Amino acid sequence: MTQSIGERPWMKPAAPVMAALEAAGGAGCARFVGGAVRNSLLGVKVEDVDIATVLTPEAVTAALEAAKIRPVPTGVDHGTVTAVLDGRPYEITTLRRDVETDGRRAVVAFTTDWGEDAQRRDFTMNAVYADARGELLDPTGRGVGDASSGRLVFVGDAATRIAEDSLRILRYFRFLAWYGKGEPDTAAVEACAAGKGLMGNLAAERVAKELLKLLAADDPRPAVALMARTGVLNQILPSAGDLRAFDRMVEIETDQLFVNDPIMRLAPLLPDDQIGAGKAAEALRLSNEQRERLVQVMGRTPRITSWMSPRESRRAVYRIGVATFRDRIKLAWARSDRLAATHQWRGLLALAESWTPPPFPLTGEDVLNSGVPKGPMVGEVLREVEDWWVDHDFIDDKFSAIEKLKAVAQGMAY
Repeated sequence: MTQSIGERPWMKPAAPVMAALEAAGGAGCARFVGGAVRNSLLGVKVEDVDIATVLTPEAVTAALEAAKIRPVPTGVDHGTVTAVLDGRPYEITTLRRDVETDGRRAVVAFTTDWGEDAQRRDFTMNAVYADARGELLDPTGRGVGDASSGRLVFVGDAATRIAEDSLRILRYFRFLAWYGKGEPDTAAVEACAAGKGLMGNLAAERVAKELLKLLAADDPRPAVALMARTGVLNQILPSAGDLRAFDRMVEIETDQLFVNDPIMRLAPLLPDDQIGAGKAAEALRLSNEQRERLVQVMGRTPRITSWMSPRESRRAVYRIGVATFRDRIKLAWARSDRLAATHQWRGLLALAESWTPPPFPLTGEDVLNSGVPKGPMVGEVLREVEDWWVDHDFIDDKFSAIEKLKAVAQGMAY
């Protein structure tokens, strides 16, 4: 019996691309593959739409140009041309088979055999193809069933797939976090554990990309716990030890209805100091923004506790900013054993979201008008008065601030 996912809404925008390819190669020369088909079988949202075809990259390019669709040669050597239609990209890849692999990259040859192409894919649920009408092709014979039931199984021999590209170890745990149901496949887990040493040759950027995608899942805790038990987690994050703070971080985000935040979920797995966290972020080749955020969240001053008074909290928000204050609250809460203080942590988060720091009422011109000469002393005076203003809980009285300025200015030797 022919299996089908039917015509799905995500197919309609891609229809002109499929039509262009079929006009060049005939019906069935191109099929949707990967995430779009898998997610349709799993009943989850489709994000990216990828296409596989028997046409060579040159033929794909010619077909797109004939249909007035812009082709972009994003990876021609590996068989990939991206079609851009109405601002949306569709990655089109010629069917391939591996000729040579070294655990990081593969030398490929083009083929017209859908079965050969399926054999070089990572998981059975990613090796299901659908034509323009939604009819499915399942060369492994189990991709449809595995995808429908959330079973994550390597195509063929798991160790062989990992030897071809050891990043597939992290992909396994990432897909497990996002789509896995029931008990993990024993052969897959054993192969990941046995092959974890191969990941040492991976580019840090590839590791970080997979890791952050994994941590962005709704509940990555079971997958991360399994990574820890197999030794995979320590292979990529040597500082990751006790996972209780990580588990609490996920609970906090879920409880507070936060958007899944992979950087904050990464924080409890890193060294608990700014220098160590910065080095770990650099080792992962994270962006400057991500690295700086992780460094700031590890800061020790001002000290963040569940029993901070509203006045202390406002002072902290003013000094380090709302975003960093919020991040430090979440990390301190996750690392805290005081589960009974949940309402206090929530109160601090509420204050961070609701209070807007007022602007400091004085300027350098006010300092000059008080008689302080131009030079570094102006900044020193201004900082001392600002400290007084903050300590007095942002007193809303410019006259009092001016009087304090005068007192400070008179007490300083120029």
